[in-house]
Amino acid sequence: MTTPSASAAPAVTRVPEAIHRRRWAILAFLLCSLLVVVLDSSILNVAMKTIATPAPVGIGASQSQLEWAVNSYTLVFAGLLFTAGLLGDRIGRKKALVIGMVIFGAGSLLCSFATSPAELIGYRAAMGLGGAFVMPATLAIIMNVFEREEQPRAIGIYSGAVGLAIAIGPVVGGLLLAHFWWGSVFLVNVPIVIIALIGMIWLVPDSRDPSPGRLDPVGVLLSILGLVLLVYGIIQGGQDADFTVVGAWGPIVGGLLLLVVFVWHQQRTTHPVLTIAWFRNKHFSAAVVAIGLTFFALMGVTFFSVFYLQSVRGYSPLQAGLLLLPLAGAQLLVSPRARHVVTRYGVAATVATGMLLIAVTFAGFLLLGRTTGIWVLEVLAFIQGAGMALVMPPATVTIMSSLPREKAGSGSAVSNTFRQVGGSLGIAILGALLSTVYRDGIQDKLSGLPAPLRTAAGQSIEGTLGVVQQVGARASGLVGPAKDAFVHSMHVTALTSGAVALVGAGISLALLPKRAPQGQPQGQGRPQPSPQPQPQPQPSLAPEPETAE
Repeated sequence: MTTPSASAAPAVTRVPEAIHRRRWAILAFLLCSLLVVVLDSSILNVAMKTIATPAPVGIGASQSQLEWAVNSYTLVFAGLLFTAGLLGDRIGRKKALVIGMVIFGAGSLLCSFATSPAELIGYRAAMGLGGAFVMPATLAIIMNVFEREEQPRAIGIYSGAVGLAIAIGPVVGGLLLAHFWWGSVFLVNVPIVIIALIGMIWLVPDSRDPSPGRLDPVGVLLSILGLVLLVYGIIQGGQDADFTVVGAWGPIVGGLLLLVVFVWHQQRTTHPVLTIAWFRNKHFSAAVVAIGLTFFALMGVTFFSVFYLQSVRGYSPLQAGLLLLPLAGAQLLVSPRARHVVTRYGVAATVATGMLLIAVTFAGFLLLGRTTGIWVLEVLAFIQGAGMALVMPPATVTIMSSLPREKAGSGSAVSNTFRQVGGSLGIAILGALLSTVYRDGIQDKLSGLPAPLRTAAGQSIEGTLGVVQQVGARASGLVGPAKDAFVHSMHVTALTSGAVALVGAGISLALLPKRAPQGQPQGQGRPQPSPQPQPQPQPSLAPEPETAE
């Protein structure tokens, strides 16, 4: 198979005029689908402490169960993204998007009334199934309704919308938790889904790949099993603070072996879930790695930041959400403007600078303690958000520009898969590191507790504070040591995240293109037709009959 390159996909196909005229309205409704998926994750982060609280306030989820509430969604999402992208290319991206939104909305409704951690984890997996159809279809449709010269601007807005969702998610979550039960943070998704569905059915055109590949059930099964085993082993090792037991290293080794078999199978099958040949393009590979490493670092830190703000500093969920606004605000401001930085300095320099900013802010977490002025966190959060905004749009444009437009669904699936896998591994690995370091720091302070309570108290700061609340004044002396142990574990985890970001900066600087991807002129207007005959639009760009105007 020929390796695609940025120059292999010249802008020779024009978007039909009727679709071109309503492209910004289409983008607005597509952003609703992005908003609801990202909003769900950011709201869940704020609600974790409440969900961890015993009934009737929460459902008494442990830190491991909280990690699985996040990772059950992420693993299903990531495991099915390749297949969902292929299905969208085959049956039509609009159909895939609508199906995904319906499943996501139904899963949200079920999550809101879950009565146990097991139910929440299962319903979150259903939401992941819906999200797997939503994300590749959304970005693929954007690539098919915008001309290539406008795609960097559209993707910048798309990435900025992530910042908006991150910004309003914690605040909305805090407001809901202040007035309603914890399940309201999921129920809020339902009206957004309904509004988005109405707009999509009415306005969004359908498109498909004229030569879609066949499905690969063996590849899908291998990828899902490999990821689940790998992350399960990491979580188990962190929960037990011991990676030498078979229950931890066994699943890790098994998962890695299955993923190796998955790659081997993809190289030999005639209808791969993942086209391995795409990764021979160093620009494509470097952009994918940059996205994965960015979310590996950021998702893990987002996980522990909530506990730092609420458990160590004593802020309410609403206050914690407001304190995360600089992170999101920076993304909202910088993402749409990242294309101008790329034009002047090139893709490699822009993405590497973003990764370096992320690494610097992780090092800055060492300044945070139990009484540090909260303004320090606000400055760090803003710089971190700006760094992320310099990574995501250029990397996404590089990935999508490396593939033909008719493969937009599959390309989007690859981008989103590595983003989700990176985030999932970040939560699992960094969460395990956080748990292990915390347990080492608090273990010798728990000798005065009854034996049945020591295990629960040593798993997390929430476990320790929960035992203190249960035992009463006799255990009140554990509060200070628990907060000190958590701050130390947060510092170790942040330094690890910073090291990961530095690796991403080096890869980006070495392998990403020095300039903007070819075939993306920087002009603002739509180019006038050439006097020479133009190729007819491909079937993948033509609207379905029911959406034509």
